[in-house]
Amino acid sequence: MVDLKGQYQHIKEQVDTSISEVIESTTFINGPAVHNFQKELEEYLGVKHVIPCANGTDALQIAMMGLGLKPGDEVITTDFTFAATVEVIALLQLTPVLVDVDPVNFNIDVAAIKKAITPRTKAIVPVHLFGLAANMDDIMELAKAHDLYVIEDNAQGIGADYASKDGSKKKCGAIGHVASTSFFPSKNLGCYGDGGAIFTNDDDLAHTIRGIVNHGMYKRYHHDVVGVNSRLDSIQAAVLRAKLPLLNQYNTTRRNTARKYTQAFAGIENIITPSGSCAGQTSICDRCDCHVFHQYTLRILNSDRDGLVQHLNDNNIPCGVYYPIPLHNQKAYQDFRYNEADFTVTNQLVKEVISLPMHTELDDEQINFITKTIIDFLRK
Repeated sequence: MVDLKGQYQHIKEQVDTSISEVIESTTFINGPAVHNFQKELEEYLGVKHVIPCANGTDALQIAMMGLGLKPGDEVITTDFTFAATVEVIALLQLTPVLVDVDPVNFNIDVAAIKKAITPRTKAIVPVHLFGLAANMDDIMELAKAHDLYVIEDNAQGIGADYASKDGSKKKCGAIGHVASTSFFPSKNLGCYGDGGAIFTNDDDLAHTIRGIVNHGMYKRYHHDVVGVNSRLDSIQAAVLRAKLPLLNQYNTTRRNTARKYTQAFAGIENIITPSGSCAGQTSICDRCDCHVFHQYTLRILNSDRDGLVQHLNDNNIPCGVYYPIPLHNQKAYQDFRYNEADFTVTNQLVKEVISLPMHTELDDEQINFITKTIIDFLRK
C-alpha cells in the first residue's frame, strides 16, 4: 500500500545526516530538531501554535483535555473512520455520538450533526477522511450557532487546502478551534516511528496543551495541570524536517496518481471512483487542493467486493478495506440509543469500499497492472 523504502532512497542523504546530527548531539527529547520542526510546520500550516506529541491518538486526546471537556459531555463525530477518533472520547469518559456520512465524499454529514445536537453537546470532531477536506464552512457555522468546539481530526489530511465560500483558503487543521494529526509512517507526512501534533490559533489553549503533553509541567517539577507523557522525539522530528519541504510535491504526485486511476476506471459501471473535491465533484478539485489522497478508495457496486480483495491478493496487489465494521457496531462502542436507520450510508459503504495502493513511488506500469486486474475481475 505504501513504498517507504522507495521514498527513503530519494531523501536518504538528508535523512541520514539529520538523524546522525541528533545522535551526535544526544538531544533525544525536546532537542533543536523538535523545536525547528514545530516552527516550520507552523509556517507551512499558517497556524500560530503547533505542539508536537507522541502520536496522533494522543494528539486528539490532549486536544480534548485542553478544552476542559467534562465526563458526560457529548462529542459528535463520524461513524465511518478509524476507531481512534471515538476511542479518545470514551477514554475521557465523554459521551461519543456517532452520525452518518455523505455518500459522495465519505465525510461527516452536516445534516446528521445538526439532528444529533442536544443541550449536552460540547464539541464536533470532523475527520478529513482519506485526505479529503470535510465541509468546514457549514460545520463551523453550525458550531458557532450552538456554541460548540470544533476539533479537526487531520490524521489523514495533512497538507490539504480548504476553500471557504468567501474565497479564502486555509490548510486543513487550521480551521477549527483545535486540530490533531498523526505522523504514522504511512501518512502523507510520516516519520519512522510514532509521532503526532496538535494545532491551534488560541494562545491560552496552546499554553494549556503544552503543559498537558509534558506531565502538566511548565517549570520542572511544578505540575500545574493534570498531564500525560507525550512528546515527539528528536529523531522522528529530524525525519519529518527532511520530508516537510517535499509534502506539497508528495501530495501533487498522489493527486496525479488518483487522476490516472480515475481515468482508467471511467465507464466501468461496477465502480464509483472517489470524489476528488470538497464540492462533491468526481474530478480533482480545481478551486483548491482539498484532496491529498491519503487513500484512493473505490465503491464496488453489484459485485463481489471481498472476492475482488482475494483476487488482488492472489495477484500480489495490496489493498485495504477501510473500514469493514461501522463504529456503532463495534463491541466497545455499541449504544442502545443508536438506530440502524440513522446509518444507512455507512452500513452500505462498509460492504463496498476498497482502497488501492497510493503512494509517491507508484509508476504507470504498476497503475496499469492494478487497474487492469480489477477491471478483468469485474468483467468476468
